[in-house]
Amino acid sequence: MFDAVILWEWFAFAVRWLHVITAMAWIGASFYFIALDLMLRKADDLPEGAAGEEWEVHGGGFYHTTKYLVAPARLPEHLTWHKWQSYWTWLSGAVLLMIVYWVGGELYLIDAAKADLALWQGVAISALSLTVGWLLYDFLCKSKLGNNPTALMLLLFVILVVMSYGYNQVFTGRAAMLHLGAFTATIMTANVFFIIMPNQRIVVKDLQEGRAPDPKYGKIAKLRSTHNNYLTLPVIFLMLSNHYPLAFATEYSWIIASLVFLTGVTIRHYFNTMHSTGTGPHWTWAVTVLLFIIIAWLSTANMWGTYADAEARGMTSYEEKFAQADGFDDAHDVVMGRCSMCHAREPSYSDSLLWAPRGVLLDTPADIARNARAIYIQSGVSHAMPPANVTAMSDSDRAAIVRWYRNAGTF
Repeated sequence: MFDAVILWEWFAFAVRWLHVITAMAWIGASFYFIALDLMLRKADDLPEGAAGEEWEVHGGGFYHTTKYLVAPARLPEHLTWHKWQSYWTWLSGAVLLMIVYWVGGELYLIDAAKADLALWQGVAISALSLTVGWLLYDFLCKSKLGNNPTALMLLLFVILVVMSYGYNQVFTGRAAMLHLGAFTATIMTANVFFIIMPNQRIVVKDLQEGRAPDPKYGKIAKLRSTHNNYLTLPVIFLMLSNHYPLAFATEYSWIIASLVFLTGVTIRHYFNTMHSTGTGPHWTWAVTVLLFIIIAWLSTANMWGTYADAEARGMTSYEEKFAQADGFDDAHDVVMGRCSMCHAREPSYSDSLLWAPRGVLLDTPADIARNARAIYIQSGVSHAMPPANVTAMSDSDRAAIVRWYRNAGTF
């Protein structure tokens, strides 16, 4: 039997699936064209206006690609535009953010131990920060800094560090990481929509109307495309981070997020140099490993401090609704007997289990009420938890969880 929660979960899954598919297409196309651009070679028989060519072999065939610095003398009737991958990645990501962090904001967005905000205030901060971030970045690119790419990138990194710290002062660890990724991804997609594609259309129109295109439009688009290239890997890390509490649920998670941007630069610099010269600078891997070791070290500091603070504040109205619902006592006994040995501040299930999986704590009534929806999905209507049913949760146990959640009458 379907209920609204189950249908909503499947809708969220479909949006997440779309987001991953389109992100793969966008990242793949982006990495390919960056590599192609760097691998171009000069040849004596290149057409007029051509900057280089590249021969490739794939799938049993040979491909011959020629790049023109501005445009060819004759514009072909058929042009393939690479834009929808970016647009659909951002649109599906925006919908997913709304599903998880706006609609589910009482649980996932605001950390009351950090900031005493109403849900609508958190949603407003979420939406406005993404918009303001793009406007600030675009202003800097169009300023004199646009002629100094290195200084511009350094300033962009400073802005990302400030945003990482700021998000962490308001949002939960998961939401802070995710919003930093969304902040960066918004800049990347806006680069395509507001800068790269309009500039390309100007060039195409000039050619169609017999005018010589201005090379400045290609230069501007190239700067934004380069930024996108270096920001891609950190965005992927931030989108995956909510699966790993060592990344998001630590005191210094905002520093971890900031350092990840540096690892993205070192990794991409290696591959960009390799595509251009045939050999990548190996020192970049040493720096990347060192940064990752620092990240791992930072992740061990005061991991559960925020949870202790959250417990001290008592229950929110959202949590009280579940704690007071009929059947809570039965569900509480099930969770304590079948789940809390792993999902505890000090897990007792195994000596090798140092922290609660995914940072989910279920060893107090407030914890159980706070995670009611996840318990319902993971252990009530599905058998995802406990893994391999290692604690022998029975059908009657699961039925007790389902009754309790539905008695709360929450979508």
